[in-house]
Amino acid sequence: MDHLIGIVGDGYALVAADRKVAHSIIAVKHDEDKILALDQSKLLGCVGELGDTKNFSEFVQKNMALYALRNGTELSTHAAAHFIRGEIAHALRSSPKMCNMLLVGYDEDVGPSLYHTDYLGGMHKMNFGGHGYGSFFAVSLLDRLWRPNMKLEEGIELMKKVFAEINTRFLVGGSTFTLKVVDKDGTRIIDLGDEMKA
Repeated sequence: MDHLIGIVGDGYALVAADRKVAHSIIAVKHDEDKILALDQSKLLGCVGELGDTKNFSEFVQKNMALYALRNGTELSTHAAAHFIRGEIAHALRSSPKMCNMLLVGYDEDVGPSLYHTDYLGGMHKMNFGGHGYGSFFAVSLLDRLWRPNMKLEEGIELMKKVFAEINTRFLVGGSTFTLKVVDKDGTRIIDLGDEMKA
């Protein structure tokens, strides 16, 4: 029942995830942050089985920090996406991880980017994307309303429309969302206001 959505705009990338954790038909908690800061310029949204997502996203975070310590430089978003894809593909043959991910990042030479990775190791650079049931509603809306070079305020409004659509159309509505942005100033949480909070 996870929802994970991301978009790229003019000098920024946004990623949003719902905050609910469910086990079978029980909602275990409503305040989970499913978006992890890998470093100061990259965010990894990860949905799927809770144990796998926590374990794998922290594994990626710590290995990227180790790489930066050993080499004196951080991985680019492109390199991080390929590292993640390689680890998921390798694990597929020994201990599969049920992790669907969106990696967003900002690099000085490239600008913002978004990489869509699934649990089978398929990875693709995209302008917008999603995982989970919410993506069925989100991607059609983004396909119609997203355009290149959207300003940050427009991107936030578009994401709010996506959240409203998910909560209106999806059978199990009432989701609250965490929205984060990455740009030239780093990563930060976007305050969605009272209408998006539980």
